Amino acid sequence: MNQYETVFILTPVLSDEQMKEAVAKFKTLLTDGGAEIVNEELWGMKKLAYPIEKKSTGFYALMQFNADPQLIKKLEVNYRRDERVLRYITVKLDKHAAEYAQKRINKLNQKEA
Repeated sequence: MNQYETVFILTPVLSDEQMKEAVAKFKTLLTDGGAEIVNEELWGMKKLAYPIEKKSTGFYALMQFNADPQLIKKLEVNYRRDERVLRYITVKLDKHAAEYAQKRINKLNQKEA
């Protein structure tokens, strides 16, 4: 199993409930496929660098997970099919990026405590 990180941007016209449902859909897709969710962050509404589909803002969500490579294709097909997703990116973390991500998670957990 490899470690991955995915960030996706949802359309800003969704209500909070619809946004949470969309995030839960992708999280469920991963866990049903055998992935282990390491970290999940909802970054909230952010201004986009350039308009996408005539929208200047979007709701950002990040998920870090361990999964088999075959699951990534299934995840990205679902991103493409879901009209609520404006953009997405999924990257495989190498050992240095995974270390950095773990330090970042630890730092966030310390702030919450």
